[in-house]
Amino acid sequence: MSSRHLVDPQLAPLLNALPSIELSPQALTQIRALMPPASEPLPDLAASERLVPGPEGAPDVRVVVYEPRRRLGLGPAYLHMHGGGYVMGSPHMAAARNQALASALGCVVVSVDYRLAPETSFPGPVEDCYAALKWLHEHAEELGVDRKRIAIGGESAGGGLAAALGLLARDRGEVPVAFQLLVYPMLDDRTCVEVEPNPLVGEFVWTRDNNHFGWKALLGGQPGGEDVSPYAAAGRAADLSRLPPTYIAVGALDLFLAEDVAYAQRLLRAGVPTELHVYPGAFHGFDMVTHAEVAQRFERELRDALRRGLRPS
Repeated sequence: MSSRHLVDPQLAPLLNALPSIELSPQALTQIRALMPPASEPLPDLAASERLVPGPEGAPDVRVVVYEPRRRLGLGPAYLHMHGGGYVMGSPHMAAARNQALASALGCVVVSVDYRLAPETSFPGPVEDCYAALKWLHEHAEELGVDRKRIAIGGESAGGGLAAALGLLARDRGEVPVAFQLLVYPMLDDRTCVEVEPNPLVGEFVWTRDNNHFGWKALLGGQPGGEDVSPYAAAGRAADLSRLPPTYIAVGALDLFLAEDVAYAQRLLRAGVPTELHVYPGAFHGFDMVTHAEVAQRFERELRDALRRGLRPS
């Protein structure tokens, strides 16, 4: 059953322009070569790249840092994880949004260039993100950051990593996290093995086949098994209590709709302040159509949510 008739008319032209992507080891090499390079930062921001200490026995982790040039006192920070199905992408994919957030909110944004699967499977990527979080917390004063106002978040696989990082930070008890910004997060490998999948989601951009490829690469084996760690797939976590306030946004036609809504419901049941936004007519990555009204509303609401999440207590 096609969901094309449900697509927001302002988003539909993107579907005609986008090539159909079927992930494979061969395609992955080509796609990675097409990732965007670094761009010039906004005039009111300073941009830098740094290497921070990686997990024990692993390489250093590259991070891209955006800092407002004019600040009064210690401000908030946002640790960002990029998307790409765990197998592709770089911090520069979300440079426009991250710079806009840093400029509008006066916050330091640190985007993590975590190691990609299948070359590095779980737990490598999430441990890279944890290493970056610890570095940000330990160097907070140097960066002009208030340690009590550090948020984490990301898009798609980056949102999945952020959710897993929230669990890891809670359980290790070393770094407090003030807020989670989960943008159409990739949370649950069991979506790959649904018995009765929703026929109206996952038709565009990020399909079921690509989802299976991404999860298999991250897990180093078939998704849907019984022994998958919640630090790999946060949707697997039995206990969601004591997590930071959370914002989740997803399109109504996104393959991740059900897992994201379920996670929001479970967060609420666990007593976690949670805000869920579902955007009608929107498929995975719909915010690429920046002129569409639904994408502009999405950006405004995402920014406002992060502003509230980083507000001084």
